[in-house]
Amino acid sequence: MKKLSLFLLSVFCSIVTYSLMAQNASSVWTELHMTHSDAWNLADSIQKYRTGVIVVKTTPNTKIELEQQKHEFWFGCALNSTAFDGKMDEQDARVFKQKFLENFNAGVTASSLKWHHMEPEKGKVDFLTTDNILTWADDNHLPLRGHNLYWGVYYVQDWVKALTDDQLYDELHKRARTIASRYKGRFAEYDFNNEMMHGDFYQERLGPGITKKMADWIKEYDPDAKLYLNDYDILTGRLLQEYVDHIKDLQGRGIPIDGIGVQGHLHAEDFSRDTLRYALDVLAQFGLPVKITEFNMPGQRSRYQKDTSLIPTKKEEDQFAQNLKDYYRICFAHPAVDAIMMWHFWAGANWIPASSLYRKDWTLTPAASAYKSLVFDEWWTRFKGKSNDEGYCIIRAFLGDHKIKVNGVEKMIELSKQNKTAYIEF
Repeated sequence: MKKLSLFLLSVFCSIVTYSLMAQNASSVWTELHMTHSDAWNLADSIQKYRTGVIVVKTTPNTKIELEQQKHEFWFGCALNSTAFDGKMDEQDARVFKQKFLENFNAGVTASSLKWHHMEPEKGKVDFLTTDNILTWADDNHLPLRGHNLYWGVYYVQDWVKALTDDQLYDELHKRARTIASRYKGRFAEYDFNNEMMHGDFYQERLGPGITKKMADWIKEYDPDAKLYLNDYDILTGRLLQEYVDHIKDLQGRGIPIDGIGVQGHLHAEDFSRDTLRYALDVLAQFGLPVKITEFNMPGQRSRYQKDTSLIPTKKEEDQFAQNLKDYYRICFAHPAVDAIMMWHFWAGANWIPASSLYRKDWTLTPAASAYKSLVFDEWWTRFKGKSNDEGYCIIRAFLGDHKIKVNGVEKMIELSKQNKTAYIEF
């Protein structure tokens, strides 16, 4: 009888899993692309793609409690170098780290890894800030994106520009070897060669073949390194087709691309909901994870970036909070998206202070309340109930880590995109 019950449960779990499974990326793209965005029900999509089922087996009519511990989806943010290099006020740095861990489950180096920051003068390499960030992230079990390995557009050091072609080739190789070897297995992923659509000094000097060599060198010294593209004006629709062509070109040249990064701050005070949805639909065709890498609301084209001394009115702050909720809902509902990374969250260290969750005095903005209400309330699973007469309890939960308590015993269980149904026995 017990074997039969387990068999029936297994069949049930398989049916549930099948019903919850997302279609493959190309099918999703076709489905969403051919459906008008107004017909796309965000709540239904979130339930379909971001939740799973936990089956608890215990004694009949037994009290069961579940509390989510962590999302699988990355709700992340940039980590300011000044909080880790001693340049931020000590009290602010302490609060910065505390608030970061309260709000985010993933991080990205804002500046410390960039080549022009790390090695402004030839041979004088500053690893300390990046090392400090990584140690802190490791201590707090925080996955970290490395931004970035190369950036051949605006910030190529003068000493790099002065190199001969042979010397440049050697220095690019050295950069790959140094970073990939030193940080092997520690960064969850890297932005590979930042904003290549807008220029690439290395390729202009050494030809198109150098890009593949740069990627291959990284993989040689860290075979598990994940390389992401990262570019802007994609989610605004302005350069969407150019980005698609760019990705196809890189793939056609055999360059290993593990994910697609799209910056989320090229809008102004508001953004086009339909354009954002459409852009994500189009990018889904590649079957690669998509991450919103640099989000601000208001964004880079707003008057608050042009004049950072401007202070929004209460009405404007409330509108920014609603815009943030809309943006996050659209991205969280889309099956291709794996992360949203804010580009700073505290007005005391934010290039667009008006886009912060916390004001300079660490008081909450309406955007913070909106963000928290989504991530830790609307999309956070808490459950109290009982098993049925057969001892089973079926709980729909958001993907991530969950703590379950039965009869004073606590166990952890995980739901993920790959395993949307989990079974646990007490």
